[in-house]
Amino acid sequence: MRAIVDCNSFYCSCERLFRPELMLRPVVVLSNNDGCIISRSDEAKTLGVEMAGPYFKAKPLIEKYNVATFSSNYNLYGDLSWRVMETLRVLLPPNCVEVYSVDEAFLNLDHIPPQELPAFAQYIRHTVEQWTGIAVSIGVAPTKVLSKVANRLAKKHKQVTNCVLVLDSKRKIEQALHKTPVDDVWGVGYQYAEKLKKLNIHTAYDLSIKDIGWAQKQLGGVTGVRLVRELKGMISSDMEDERLRKKMIATTRMFGSPVTDLKDIKEAVATYTSRAAEKLRRQYSAANIISVFVVPKEESHTTYFRHGPTVSSYIKLPVATSFTQELIKPALELTERLYEKGRIYKKAGVMLSGIVPDDSVQGNLFKKPEENNHRLLMDTIDNVNFAMRDDVLKFASSGTTRNWKMRQELRSPRYTTRWDELCMVR
Repeated sequence: MRAIVDCNSFYCSCERLFRPELMLRPVVVLSNNDGCIISRSDEAKTLGVEMAGPYFKAKPLIEKYNVATFSSNYNLYGDLSWRVMETLRVLLPPNCVEVYSVDEAFLNLDHIPPQELPAFAQYIRHTVEQWTGIAVSIGVAPTKVLSKVANRLAKKHKQVTNCVLVLDSKRKIEQALHKTPVDDVWGVGYQYAEKLKKLNIHTAYDLSIKDIGWAQKQLGGVTGVRLVRELKGMISSDMEDERLRKKMIATTRMFGSPVTDLKDIKEAVATYTSRAAEKLRRQYSAANIISVFVVPKEESHTTYFRHGPTVSSYIKLPVATSFTQELIKPALELTERLYEKGRIYKKAGVMLSGIVPDDSVQGNLFKKPEENNHRLLMDTIDNVNFAMRDDVLKFASSGTTRNWKMRQELRSPRYTTRWDELCMVR
């Protein structure tokens, strides 16, 4: 059996954790630059606040019902996510937890006797909430796709299920599939959902009774076959090992306000490059290729907002490196090459690829080892910045004012990662 543990309205739950007076009050969390709504409490959903809707559009409703509104606080969310996942790792044997996203994890429950699954799932739910303060819902079933179906129903009917649903029989699985629209099946996107409805497939059960050959023709080959097999209760996507080394590292951000000056864009790119290089060193790797992209704002006379086309370029480095200065220089060269005077830019980003272990990079025979990769200097900078936060040590090309920084006007304190923002109890 497989299970998925999903945090309930995760970002909202994180905000409520240190503000218990918000427990019965509707809460929403906004995306980067306070643009759209990306998390809603159950109370906000009941009021009709739309998911992914623009904040300015929902603002009258939010103000009318006194909805607590927060900017994204990724430092807080990341730390609490780590606590939830570590709790799961403590409760289960080694290699039985697969972190799927910031608020979801798959569990391998093969070691639990079938008759004990409901009680064990409730034990996990209770323990996670007690140890971290974050409420979760758990769906248990023979496959990952079916566990997602179970989890959806557990969250939708919290009062009945107590946030846990176990599909441990053919009858229960069929009932759950009948209650699940095909749009809500994990792995079925909007376009495939529309296609399936035209083929008179409206529920997960309708899809589950299709044969494998049909799935291969109609649902994109191997991916569709795996989906239908999992709906039939046959494991096609088993637990995956944690990927310790990423094959590509990217740092991208929307600007806090439209940017037109090359100097501001170069500062942003230098900052993003520094952050990507830090991630690279954290996994003891070096990169052969650096790519930079910028996104201009496209003038539009329609009512729909549109970005302009992404403009990008890359440079292949002569030697793989993780030294920030050696990555910033080509990144700024690419920025100058991509920039067009007179255009307004909304976003920029840096991507590192061609990643190899840093101890496999061929160094210069006539230099000291520490001069070949500047590891000692970089480790010192990383350690200071980790301890003191907020990029205390940075390269001058990253700028000092950073007027282009992401807008977070409603951000809550970073309670768990900043000494000066600890929660005060009086």
